[in-house]
Amino acid sequence: MQNTVSLCFIAWNEQQGCEIDLPLIDRTLFNEVFAIDGGSTDATVPVFERFNIPVYKQTTPGLNAAYWQAVETSTSDHVIVFFPKGTLSPSILSTVKDHLLNGQELAIASRMAKGGRNEEDKRWFKPRKWGICCLALFAALVWRREGPIVWDVLHGVKGFSRRAFLAMNPSRAGVSIDLEMVVRSYRLRIPRVEFPVIEQSRPFGTTKFKIIPTGIKLARFLLTEVLESLRQRPVAQAVSPASNSAWTIRSLL
Repeated sequence: MQNTVSLCFIAWNEQQGCEIDLPLIDRTLFNEVFAIDGGSTDATVPVFERFNIPVYKQTTPGLNAAYWQAVETSTSDHVIVFFPKGTLSPSILSTVKDHLLNGQELAIASRMAKGGRNEEDKRWFKPRKWGICCLALFAALVWRREGPIVWDVLHGVKGFSRRAFLAMNPSRAGVSIDLEMVVRSYRLRIPRVEFPVIEQSRPFGTTKFKIIPTGIKLARFLLTEVLESLRQRPVAQAVSPASNSAWTIRSLL
């Protein structure tokens, strides 16, 4: 059974978030812990170094590239990605690890699942939450054939097996990787789970992903994925070593 797990922090100018989150993380839970830094100009890197966490400078810009670098840097069977922003309790990391070691190939911390909370929930106008739910519904209607629906298709905090990530083969460029991984998990019938988490409002700073430009990029990905699904045919089966059961690598519309 494959059971080694890496924890990777992905950060870009998150000094304050690192100062909040890093002291709360039990690093003994993981076989290795490291950070991918997107070019911080504040004290993010020194904070990681103060906690003796190796930091790798991101070699190619973009969120997708950061995930790929995390996977290629890791030496473990599973990778957990965490963004130290001070908005989620780091205690959820043990839950992600448990799901991976219990046979799930993709485990997503969900702000949209029952019992979870999005930072917009205290407002009457919730453009980000509504947009995420619409994307989730579209993806499920088009590609899901079995297993649970993933409602938080844009949340970066997740864990996954290396083999599932490589099978999904997400794009190396752009910002669509979170949505890509959900869609590919449907198409490849990869064992997946999402569990509820409580998201607090950012105590400082602003999101790095603006609604309109990000939405346009995600729409382009969905169109491309639909066209690819129409072109491809089912291929072979692969066996999940974590669960000792088959999940079918297929491209089905």
